[in-house]
Amino acid sequence: MAWSQVCEVADKFLPFLLNRWPDLYSEIQGVAAGAGQPISSILALNVRTEIAFGMFSDGCTALSWKDGTTSLLAQNWDWQQEQEANLIRLQIKQDGKPNIDMITEAGIIGKIGLNSAGVGVCLNATRAEGVAFGRLPCHLALRRCLNSNSRAEAIVALQEAGVASSCHILVADPEGGTGIECSSVDIVLIPVCDKGRVTHTNHFVQEHPGVAENVLFKDSGARLARISELVKTARPDVVSIRRLLEDEDGYPISINRQRTHGSTIATLFSIVMQLDKGYADVRMGRPTEAERYLKLQPHPDDV
Repeated sequence: MAWSQVCEVADKFLPFLLNRWPDLYSEIQGVAAGAGQPISSILALNVRTEIAFGMFSDGCTALSWKDGTTSLLAQNWDWQQEQEANLIRLQIKQDGKPNIDMITEAGIIGKIGLNSAGVGVCLNATRAEGVAFGRLPCHLALRRCLNSNSRAEAIVALQEAGVASSCHILVADPEGGTGIECSSVDIVLIPVCDKGRVTHTNHFVQEHPGVAENVLFKDSGARLARISELVKTARPDVVSIRRLLEDEDGYPISINRQRTHGSTIATLFSIVMQLDKGYADVRMGRPTEAERYLKLQPHPDDV
């Protein structure tokens, strides 16, 4: 698809965004002005999931765990190795909404991280047919969650707005986490298990009647089984969860993923958030070969 065609598809979201989400559109305008790029180009980045019609390649493993007063949210984010150079830390200070500290791709205003109210989000790509131009694009849905003051607020907001395409958003706050499996026609929630956990990879685990899913990664089931097993003997703390994300069982298509001869997909960053304490530890690159370390910590009055 030529870039001009990509922008034409992105522009189909304009009526919905201008009518329902002018604040998000205004921010996209600001990014475009700052970058010296057409608005359609920046909008296209923010709706890339929908433009690709499910043919994207994010492969990720995520988990949420509430134990006592501890609330953890974690993920390895896997994508094309070449995209590593485009990853940035984005800190956002905003009036009347929580401040945000997240890892994203340059130009995209919603991704993986946490806010000053203790709400955090992770993302798993899934692949199912359908795009709805009258619903929130996936990455803007992540931003809506990060604009929320609680997990409950985020869930209600997405249920009311709908999500434009297939994905799984894992949202958590100091009270625990909830999985939100989305398609272009429905949203199905995944509650915590009796141990206070939610785990997810790159396929639907709930029923979505009438939705045709084409599982993106054949190893998704194996990774889900592996993380679900590992967490049974782990401790609910940041150090222990970091170790889970280093796991190489099934290497190279493991939780800690490495590129192969047939694919350039690898783990590009690993994040563990402790939401009851309001911070996240990030390792850029594969967690066993971290290139640099970041601590995300949005503050109520300053980022």
